[in-house]
Amino acid sequence: MTAVSATTAVAARLPARRYLIALAIAVWAAGWALLRGHDTLALGGAELTPLHGALSDAMDAIDDSRNTNPFFLYFINYIRLFLDEAVTAVQALISQPALGRPVPVLGWLGVTGLATAVALLYGNRRVALLTAAGFLSFGALGLWQESMDTLALTLTAVALSLAVGIPLGICAGLSDRFHRLVTPVLDFMQTMPTFVYLAPLTLFFLIGPASATVATMIYAIPPAIRITAHGIRQVSSDTLEAGTSLGATPAQALRHVRLPMAKQTIIVGVNQTIMAALSMATIAALIDAPGLGQTVLKALQTLDVGTAFNAGLAIVIMAVVLDRVTSAASRRVEAERRAGRMRTTRGRRLEVAGVLGVAGVLAYLSYTYVWAAEFPIAANAGPYVRRAADAASQWVQDSLVTYTDALKNLLTNQFLNRLEALLTGSPWWLVTIVAVALALLVGSVRAALVTAAGLLLLVLLGLWQDSMVTLASTIVATVLVMLLGVVAGVWIGRSDRADTVLRPVLDAGQTMPAFVYLVPILGLFGATRFTAIIAAVVFAAPVAIKLVAEGIRGVSPTTVEAATSAGASTWQLISKVQLPMARSAVTLAASQGLIYVLSMVVVGGLVGAGALGYDVVAGFSQHQLRGKGLAAGLAIVVLGIVLDRVMRAATQRADVAAHGGPHHK
Repeated sequence: MTAVSATTAVAARLPARRYLIALAIAVWAAGWALLRGHDTLALGGAELTPLHGALSDAMDAIDDSRNTNPFFLYFINYIRLFLDEAVTAVQALISQPALGRPVPVLGWLGVTGLATAVALLYGNRRVALLTAAGFLSFGALGLWQESMDTLALTLTAVALSLAVGIPLGICAGLSDRFHRLVTPVLDFMQTMPTFVYLAPLTLFFLIGPASATVATMIYAIPPAIRITAHGIRQVSSDTLEAGTSLGATPAQALRHVRLPMAKQTIIVGVNQTIMAALSMATIAALIDAPGLGQTVLKALQTLDVGTAFNAGLAIVIMAVVLDRVTSAASRRVEAERRAGRMRTTRGRRLEVAGVLGVAGVLAYLSYTYVWAAEFPIAANAGPYVRRAADAASQWVQDSLVTYTDALKNLLTNQFLNRLEALLTGSPWWLVTIVAVALALLVGSVRAALVTAAGLLLLVLLGLWQDSMVTLASTIVATVLVMLLGVVAGVWIGRSDRADTVLRPVLDAGQTMPAFVYLVPILGLFGATRFTAIIAAVVFAAPVAIKLVAEGIRGVSPTTVEAATSAGASTWQLISKVQLPMARSAVTLAASQGLIYVLSMVVVGGLVGAGALGYDVVAGFSQHQLRGKGLAAGLAIVVLGIVLDRVMRAATQRADVAAHGGPHHK
């Protein structure tokens, strides 16, 4: 009997769970009123525990032994050299002077021609035109070399991430044991704030492309693994049984059934990997990663919104182009496979030869002539974009401040302050007891045990009160993310027109560096916790919306037609058919939304959120607080794991109840 089944059986002998949940919350409220301010484990900003000191000493020891330890000399250094050479090779091809030349091997004309050719061969004419326009816009914004540096780092990191992530995702989709083993590792990778591991990475790989590539891979690999596993697991058991009955071996079933049917979901994983990698462009610039991130950081040092927006716009355009090319390639291959057409036919060969011939001529010109290698200065429209962004930012701040203040005060006073007061004012042991009880009631025994272990670990890390402040903001932000995720995701999943209109907006929200839109958001809301929540929602909502939309699209058209013919209204169709059948996608969206919110905690610490985010930032910038910063990063990971496990257990329990109890098959 599983943990969920055991819990369900026990709950069947108890009063209705909703009454027990209400009772637990009432006990919590009464305990808070009676014991407010006792055993809250508050710790000052400059105060350290013995554990923080030990962590700091350990980091110093690593730094001292980097040039003498065989582990560094014969292992880490070779990895660093490989990554540096990989990024440098791509840079020499498209962005940096190479082979004694003052320009790269391929200039703007050749790179644009080759990118357009790839889009045409594997996508369609519309995507090819978009690709050409996108690459030309990099030069028009006055950021050609910076864009190519970012593209070089991104292509290297994404290629390595997919080489690792997709095979592991397939394994996680096929094996429950491996899935359970790898999930905590993925949680750790996604929820550990980037600022926490930037400093250790520089200890191992020094500053530069190698550290930036590893930092990007740490953040970009988990979506590839998670979403690939999700796609493999969602293949219909009836389809697999049909393949098995025809004599297909497990390998054949994987190659001919699972992978083709999971292709669209895997492409979503590829897209999310690209988006995650591009979203790291600015943060990786903190450790000397080349490209657009450097431009954004330099602009923000002087609060130059226009320059930051100009570079952020280039990142968004790059994300849109890469997203459309990969999606179009998937659709084309699938369409040709279903139509029974082979890609090696005579017509296809002529098409490939013609496109590659034109691309080769453009590449030759860009290799030979300076005018085709260096983007024309006269075509630089960057100054106009910067001035327009400055004017728009100022107008928004002047015109909307009344409404934004009202929204900030409503959510802060009515929800955030009350939740934070309850969490931080209650004794730590009372919060732990109530949280474990709630995890047991809404989830499972295993979720309750994970909750107990996680909260006790927060006590041991010496950051209980800061963790509770961060938890309050995280819960509010995640609720907002899921409200947007379900509403917009259902809309996009049901309407191709909505998908066409909103997809670029989602790409912009996910890839535009947070540092770019933090400046106008600060102007609207000030340096407060609410500013951090809005920044987290902007970053996390797109992935939740995309995953919900993918789940809605995955509902069988036959089922939808049957419900419609039975007289179901639009609301009934959504609430009774599509959302229940897309429950696993909604659950994945909630899990990913939560993790993306937590990944923004540190950025929130820069704009007034305080708590764990501030602790991490302080540890990154102040040597004596390095240990505390690392402990704060671990605390964020613990919060992510606890919330994710409770959420998953609650959803699994709801699935069991919806299908007739634990004995239903």
